[in-house]
Amino acid sequence: MRHILKLYRSLESPIEHIHGNHEFVTFDPQLHSQTWLELNNRIFASHPDQGNWVMADLENRMHETWFDPAGFFLYSHNGKIAGFCWTKIHQDFVNQDPIGELYVIGVDPNESSRGIGKAVCTEGLIYLREKGIKQAMLYVDEDNEAGKGLYQSLGFN
Repeated sequence: MRHILKLYRSLESPIEHIHGNHEFVTFDPQLHSQTWLELNNRIFASHPDQGNWVMADLENRMHETWFDPAGFFLYSHNGKIAGFCWTKIHQDFVNQDPIGELYVIGVDPNESSRGIGKAVCTEGLIYLREKGIKQAMLYVDEDNEAGKGLYQSLGFN
């Protein structure tokens, strides 16, 4: 049986950009949709929720009221998308401040262990903080040890 953890961290303290040999761009549906979709499906090939998307899956999410391409970061290296962090802001909680979510995080399997995951997550967290969000959350499979280690290193618990 699959177990999913919901992790949180505060965004009250400053967060520093991670500098490196990369470029961050925000998602442009006309330029990036097909390339992102192919990378997403490669990263999440065996994932029950995130894998095997078709363009309609991406387009459906882009039509949601929460979608903002300014909060969808692509890590580009040598002209190729090597990783991404897609954020989501939940505004619909009753009697609660909005909360930011690191909605989908992915790193090209050929680029793993190079700090890309931490870099893209950090950009997402900075974006949420700059939007005035005080708390971030994410979901991770309980058996995803690499993901849990990354998120704990970013202050999630």
